[in-house]
Order: sequence, then structure tokens, then C-alpha cells
Amino acid sequence: MNKKNNTRFSIDNRIDYALLLPAFLLILIGLYALYVALTHDHPTSATQMLVSQIMWIVVGTLIGFVVMHMDSRVLWKLTPYIYVFGLLLNVLPIIFYDSATVASTGAKNWFAIGGKNIFQPSEFMKIAFILFISRIVVNFQNNLAERDIKDDFRLIGKLLLAILPVAILSVLQSDFGTFLVFVVILAGVILVSGVSWKIIIPAVVLVAGIAGGIVALVASPNGQAILEKTSFATYQVQRFEAWLHPFDNMQTFSLQQARSLISIGIGGVWGNGIGVANVSVPVRESDMIFTVIGEDFGFVGSTFVILLYFMLIYRMIRVTFKSNNQFYTYISTGIIMMILFHVFENIGAAVGVVPLTGIPLPFISQGGSSMMANLIGLSLVLSMKYNQIPEGIMKQASIENGRDRLQAKKAKRSQKRG
Repeated sequence: MNKKNNTRFSIDNRIDYALLLPAFLLILIGLYALYVALTHDHPTSATQMLVSQIMWIVVGTLIGFVVMHMDSRVLWKLTPYIYVFGLLLNVLPIIFYDSATVASTGAKNWFAIGGKNIFQPSEFMKIAFILFISRIVVNFQNNLAERDIKDDFRLIGKLLLAILPVAILSVLQSDFGTFLVFVVILAGVILVSGVSWKIIIPAVVLVAGIAGGIVALVASPNGQAILEKTSFATYQVQRFEAWLHPFDNMQTFSLQQARSLISIGIGGVWGNGIGVANVSVPVRESDMIFTVIGEDFGFVGSTFVILLYFMLIYRMIRVTFKSNNQFYTYISTGIIMMILFHVFENIGAAVGVVPLTGIPLPFISQGGSSMMANLIGLSLVLSMKYNQIPEGIMKQASIENGRDRLQAKKAKRSQKRG
């Protein structure tokens, strides 16, 4: 390949800037929203917490830069070890946790030392899980000559075994909200893997029926009693009740939900202006960060943020469709499902569409673990294009190699004649 083609095949041509742009803008918006929330709710430690968030962004970007350059063959070999390491990390919060955090959230999902929360292992486990189930699907499909519905059940069985340890750890951590993310990731990968609709449609109907049944039970006092006698904790039932009747128990468990709706509501169409946070919303800096955007910039600003997420997801899908690496295709699918569900659940909870689960808003909410996991996920998608030689260059290289071989043959013929 000549010098001209080497120039074309540069780092600038291998980075999807249209994918980076929405993520960059979301991070900037997140820093602004975090500053507003912290200065109103935690004025004495606002600077320290904001600097800490910036440091996590820098560290996540550096790790993401390394991940983007990682060869898919190396990632394939490392995936089982990453998965096991992720499971081991998720054992830590069960042993080392902060009692005050558990009392307020009802979940042991933070690894804490000396009463200080360090990080959330489940955020990194999401990436490890995506890598592992992607490897399972690719390995399974590559060993099939033909495929029928029995093979689909075998694949689903393997994937269910992969999520089983995660489910057990989620039960021990009492973290049902985070486990939902793993379920959605798994569902997305199964859907893309080519599993028969004869399996998918009944599964969707079953899940919808279970969800509808839970909502129906929560809506009645007798139903709530039944749920509490099963695996549902009291705080989980209260979250459903707060979702259905946010203004009935504003002094107790529905305070956060009610104030979130009020905060977004008073923002109106255009918002109340920069730096405004008149309504005090609990945990505004993380779970309820969208209320800052809604109150300050109103419907217009909130819509702009949602459009940025749509742009981000759209670019991810474009990169996925253009990929010629099957392993990366499933990884990207998992990342897309993870971010999409986070956005839907967080914003949906803030505006009262779905119950609260404590899931952070990607690239915006406070939290080093979430930020780093999202940046690593973004880097894995960027890696699909970065490590893929463009078709045009491959075609040009093939033509030039053909010319070189032809010239070599002509040279040999000339030497024989000579």
C-alpha cells in the first residue's frame, strides 16, 4: 500500500466523531446539572464532588482509549476472565457495605469501607456480562451446521446459565432494579441472535402478563399484602404505589416521586433559567438529575437531551450494521440495550411513566462507576470502526496487490526469456 493510502487509513478516518459528539454534549450537560444540584443540596462539598466527577470522566476516557485500541481477538480471549472477575467484584457489596446506604435504598449494591461508598461493582458487571453472552452466542452459532428450534432452546439455556450467577447476586444484594438491566440486555442479544419468533412471542406475552399482574396487585391493599409475603420487599411495593399514586403519601415514601413531577412541571415550556432549583428533590444529583434539566430548561431543553440520546443510539446502530465482526455486533447490541433502558427507566421514572428503580442517567448522573462503565461501553462500539479496515481501502489494497503480483510474474517471464 502506498503512502497516499496510508494517509487515508489514519486515526481520523477510524474514529466516529458523530458518535462522540452526542456523548460529549451529554457529559457537558451532566456537569452543569450536577453543579446546580450540588450547590443547592450539598453546598459545603459541591466543589469536591464535582471535581471527583470530572476525575472519573478523565479516568474513564483514558481506559476507553485503551479499550478502543484493543484487538477483538485479545478481547475474545479475555472475556471469560473478565466475567469471572466481575462476579467476584459483585460479592464485595454483600460483605462490605454502608448500613446507612442500605437503610435508605434497601439494596447492598455499593462496596463500602469505613462507612464510605467506593464504587458499584454491578456497573462494571454489565459490561462483563455483555462480553460474555456475546461470546456465547458467537461460539454457539459458529459450531452449527444447520439451525432449528431445538438449537434455539439450547442457546437460550446457555444464556440463562450465564445470567444465573448475576441473578443470585442481585437477590443477595436486594437490587432488583439493576437486575432488570441485565434482563433487558439478555433479551436484546437473544432477539438479534436469530431465535425463532415461536419462542419470542410467547415469552413477550408471558412477561407482559406478569408485569400487568404485579401492577394489578399493587393497586389493591390485598394485593400488596400478597406481594409482601412473596419475594417483594416493602420498599419495592411502596415504589409501585408511589408510581401509581405519587401525591397520596408525599410526607413518606412517595416524596421523591411527587417532587420530581412538581420540579419538571414548573419548568414549563422554556424553563426557569440557569441555576434554578426551587423544588428540593431527594437524591437530585444522581437518580433525579433529569429534574434539574426539566426545571431549568423546560420541555425544550428536556427534548434536546432526549434527542441527543436518540442521536447516540442511532450512530451506535449505524456502526453495528456496518461491522464485519460478529463478536462486536453482539457486544454493540448489548451496549445499546443497556444505555437505552437506562435512559428510558431514569427519565420515565422522573416524569412518572415507570416506577423508580434508582438507575442513573447515562453520562449525566453523578457516579464514577456508572460514568466509567458507559465510557467503556462507548469505546467498545467505537472499537468496531477503529479496528475495521474500510472497504474502499481494502479494495484498493487488493487491486494494488494484484498489480504487484502481475508485475512480478512479468518480471519472472522476462528473466526466463533473457
